[in-house]
Amino acid sequence: MQYDPIKKSLGVVFNSTPWLRVLFYRLLDLLLLRSWYIRRELRAWRKRVPDNASILDAGSGFGQYVWRLASMGRLFRILGVDVKPEQIEDCNNFFSRMNLSDRVSFREADLTTFDVNDVYDLVLSVDVMEHIVEDEKVLTNLCRSLHTGGMLLISTPSDQGGSDTDHHHSSEGISGFIDEHVRDGYNINDIREKLLHAGFSTVEARYTYGTPGSIAWRLSMKYPIVMLNASKLFFLVLPFYYIIAYPVAYILNHFDVLGNHAKGTGLLVKAIK
Repeated sequence: MQYDPIKKSLGVVFNSTPWLRVLFYRLLDLLLLRSWYIRRELRAWRKRVPDNASILDAGSGFGQYVWRLASMGRLFRILGVDVKPEQIEDCNNFFSRMNLSDRVSFREADLTTFDVNDVYDLVLSVDVMEHIVEDEKVLTNLCRSLHTGGMLLISTPSDQGGSDTDHHHSSEGISGFIDEHVRDGYNINDIREKLLHAGFSTVEARYTYGTPGSIAWRLSMKYPIVMLNASKLFFLVLPFYYIIAYPVAYILNHFDVLGNHAKGTGLLVKAIK
């Protein structure tokens, strides 16, 4: 199943003007349950950090979370890094047009060779680690880049079906609904151990996408993308579909964020240096 091409197609449409891109960010915040979790953690983190905090978005993609962070602190200094040069150029152009380039920038970087010491108060990693084979090297690099007391916040699939890999493993990684994953999610204890071994002093990990969130994800993300892969004509039906499906998904997302899940297809991990 092709998830990334649909995401890229939507990105092209919404990138035609700055206000459409901002709308795109807001829609992602509504639709993606992981964004609900991340935003809640960022609000809590904001209360205890300096006004001029330094932040790294390690795998910045469309720049959704950089936009969120830039709005949370007028003096925040934010760097987004990604391996895709087209996304780096795109984000630099957008944030420059929004008059934020004095404190927000993007550059191409490989996290396995990222070599920065004692710079950041926060490192964010959303849907990144599942794409990287040499994950322990990356976690060590990210730990080194933080100030003492700084936090790494990770959202990643768990090994309980987070990659939705109902099909097969190939020599190129995991094949399923979401392509390009190199592992079938993280075991909650394994990721704790890897972070402690990387140099973090404390690690908290919890499951996300419990039963309510998994149902909401199917309604708001999986089923629409399955239908869009079948026919692009479904774009015409999509607004009407969401009028019916999204209120249900919205309520389920609230239950998921408020719940304490014994298991789930996602993981939210906080590691303190």
